[in-house]
Amino acid sequence: MNQTKITIYFISTAVVLALVAFIFAPTRITPDAFLEQGEEFFPEFTDPNSATSLEVITFDNATGTAIPFKVSFSSGRWTIPSHNDYPADGKERLAKTAAGIIDLKKDDFRTDNVSEHEICGVLDPLDETASIEGRGQRVTVKGKGGGALADIIFGNNIEGRQNLRFVRLPDQKRVYAARVDIDISTKFSDWIDTDLLKIMKGRIEKIVIKDYSINERTGSVSHRDILTLAKSDNQWTTNKIGSGNIIDTLKMKALLTALDSLSIVGVRKKPAGLSTQLKSIGKTSMSNADLRSLQSKGYYVSRDGQLLSNEGELEFKTADGVNYTLRFGEIVYASGMALTSGSGEGDDSSTKSAIAENRYLFITTAFDKNYFPRPKKHSDTSFVEVADSLLTSRQKEDKVLYTAYKIWEDDISRGEKRTLQMNDRFSEWYYVISSESYDKIHLNRGDLITKK
Repeated sequence: MNQTKITIYFISTAVVLALVAFIFAPTRITPDAFLEQGEEFFPEFTDPNSATSLEVITFDNATGTAIPFKVSFSSGRWTIPSHNDYPADGKERLAKTAAGIIDLKKDDFRTDNVSEHEICGVLDPLDETASIEGRGQRVTVKGKGGGALADIIFGNNIEGRQNLRFVRLPDQKRVYAARVDIDISTKFSDWIDTDLLKIMKGRIEKIVIKDYSINERTGSVSHRDILTLAKSDNQWTTNKIGSGNIIDTLKMKALLTALDSLSIVGVRKKPAGLSTQLKSIGKTSMSNADLRSLQSKGYYVSRDGQLLSNEGELEFKTADGVNYTLRFGEIVYASGMALTSGSGEGDDSSTKSAIAENRYLFITTAFDKNYFPRPKKHSDTSFVEVADSLLTSRQKEDKVLYTAYKIWEDDISRGEKRTLQMNDRFSEWYYVISSESYDKIHLNRGDLITKK
């Protein structure tokens, strides 16, 4: 074999070996997940104010059930569907939560191994086939029309890394570490207007405490006392106080403060039409379903059409002529969603000792038109077109009367409007207050009267 052929042979062999090496040599593969690091989870979700609903699904390991909490905008108002559409004061909080989700980034790829989802705590709480342990918190934000703007599962906190949590999109296997600076609250009290009565204690002019109880077996009423407290020149007086006794100033201040700051821990929906029936109690008979609903909460209708409660009531009147009536009903033994919404509420006496006592509260308002004495009305308004220096004595009198009458009309209008607003707020709901709040406002004569 001549030199040329030998050279060609070696060259050909080298080319073949190089080609084989290129084909079979291992290559470095970079997963897409690593390429996504630093990217936003939801790049098309840019306006937090476009969010119209937020749903948070958590998982209760003890009961093995998923627990939903939702806030949504419907029919012109924010409501909490999981609590029978109770009005929510949630637009600002929802916008902040949405903004936090918009800012979420894929900081660090951790795994795409499904078997590690439980360890990371990113199993879908809605997945009925998944393990009970390792379920995450699924958060879904939707916009107008119900389209999902964001849907993500938040898992365990990453040890030693502040604000870092495992996160996963429900339709993907990949798990990321992400910095989560979001207050994803499912507390009922965080989403409602906690100022229940919307009053200022300085405007309370009169308080009437009706101390009575009802024998539920016989339906008889035990009237113990009626304590009337009235304010004049910032001093409180009462009836039947007896010589040597005075109103306990500190206790009185505490009562006023408790009414001013009264908040709720839960709500229950009244049967449809019950509130309307109660407003016309003397004219319209109530259905058996309405009566059963009332009795289950500790409220009864007397033979003469009065609504009574098994633990008495407290009335107070404000400076705008609105009279509030708080009726104290049955004890509520519950916690969690059973307390805040009534869902799954039971009456297991074996657990009562371990659950805090709460109390049903029924609230109504009425406007007292006689609270503002009607002034004498002016004879005419001819004074309007006359300069003050040219007014006759009669026109001057009419001008004074006109001003006083206008003030009276404004007071009446304001009081009636306030009453309508409050009744609209209270009419659909039985409220639940804590035992602590109950103890502060459910008082009697002995609590407020002391020796000089």
